[in-house]
Amino acid sequence: MSYPPLKIIFLGTGTSSGVPMIGCDCEVCTSANKKDKRLRSSILVQSANTTLVVDTGPDFRYQMLRENIKYLDAVVFTHPHKDHMAGLDDIRAFNFLNKKSMDVYADSLTEEALRRDFYYAFTDTKYPGTPDLDLHTITLEPFVIGDIPITPILVWHLKMPVMGFRFGKFTYITDANHIDPESKEKIKGSEVMVLNALRKKKHISHFTLDEAISMVKELQVPRAYFTHISHQLGLHDAIETELPEGIHLAYDRLVIEL
Repeated sequence: MSYPPLKIIFLGTGTSSGVPMIGCDCEVCTSANKKDKRLRSSILVQSANTTLVVDTGPDFRYQMLRENIKYLDAVVFTHPHKDHMAGLDDIRAFNFLNKKSMDVYADSLTEEALRRDFYYAFTDTKYPGTPDLDLHTITLEPFVIGDIPITPILVWHLKMPVMGFRFGKFTYITDANHIDPESKEKIKGSEVMVLNALRKKKHISHFTLDEAISMVKELQVPRAYFTHISHQLGLHDAIETELPEGIHLAYDRLVIEL
């Protein structure tokens, strides 16, 4: 199967509290290195004809301004936690600029949360200026947005199902600590994968750095980047020196082209 050339921009690579974390004076939170400044995790995926984002966290507005994004075809959600969907209200600007509703793709669990948290966007009588959203319920069946084919990949965030996504040769997974064998098969053959690596210490619902490294090696993906990083992981440049060949920490505004 042929895939369109893709450009991936990391809009954010931080965990739910972001980095620096409010009130923290650790060496990571006080670092002057721009790669230690992490907004909440999200990516922008672009082909020649289509632009979409995966998740709209609390930093969505600033991320769009920083990257000067003026047109957006769709939003694709991984799961219903606030650090991945809280910024959806700011889609209103694209409704105005693009003069159309925004296509939003989410599984049934996330759709339920969107309808609850952004109830005012789904009422029969809408107040002027509320988000104009066109919800599409996704399952594990592949789908297409514009010219970008997308394969959903089920992963587990403790007991919560989370959607990872494969965009051609690129796989994006965040907020996971377990991947079933069937989902691993969907990832194999990727040229690049992104995986969450929260910190070094064991966590109840996120892969640790060592666990993420082991997963990349098991799946034999030649190039990998870690995201959803907390200040507890350590300084970006220091951790980079500890990583095996082909594996890197992602950072905000990193661009990958495939």
